Amino acid sequence: QEQLAESGGGLVQAGGSLRLSCAASGGTFSSYGMGWFRQTPGKEREFVAAISWRGGNTVYADSAKGRFTISRDDPKNTLYLQMNSLKPEDTAVYYCAADRTTIPIPTHYFDSYDYWGQGTQVTVSS
Repeated sequence: QEQLAESGGGLVQAGGSLRLSCAASGGTFSSYGMGWFRQTPGKEREFVAAISWRGGNTVYADSAKGRFTISRDDPKNTLYLQMNSLKPEDTAVYYCAADRTTIPIPTHYFDSYDYWGQGTQVTVSS
């Protein structure tokens, strides 16, 4: 079973940058589609970005386009989310997730993901 552990969250001023990491272990990371989601109190978990296995395809939420970049390093079993031009509305707990799909198309559907990390808090101050 794949285990996922996020890191890299923290407090940053608006306009700043953060890079989140998600370390995977216990499974075959390179064969999974991967995604980032985020959640604020009282709201549903929201899709941010996803990347196919082998990294050939990516998809972003409208709120992330042009500011966030998802990438993966398969030899290191690590997923990344580079976040630039951060806004206070980006404040949330960020989760990485793994999708045991055989289709190299990234998905924004929450229910498609099989494994989830514990999350890392990102706080953007105005």
